[in-house]
Amino acid sequence: MKKIYNIEVDCANCANLMEEAANKTEGVASATVNFMTQKMAVEFADGEDEKKVMKKVLKACRRVEPDCEIEF
Repeated sequence: MKKIYNIEVDCANCANLMEEAANKTEGVASATVNFMTQKMAVEFADGEDEKKVMKKVLKACRRVEPDCEIEF
């Protein structure tokens, strides 16, 4: 399953770091962050709970940029 989320990120470098953090999160098959559109596309691994995985993704992304937001 693939979903797109609105995000709030301050710079392109932080967006790249958030993408790396999301891709390392358990339950994420792949993730892409687009700084220009302020969107994050996440493809979940089979059988994963979207809400639980996205909470982990948000936690990982906040290690990169503490004030980032992901609307899910």
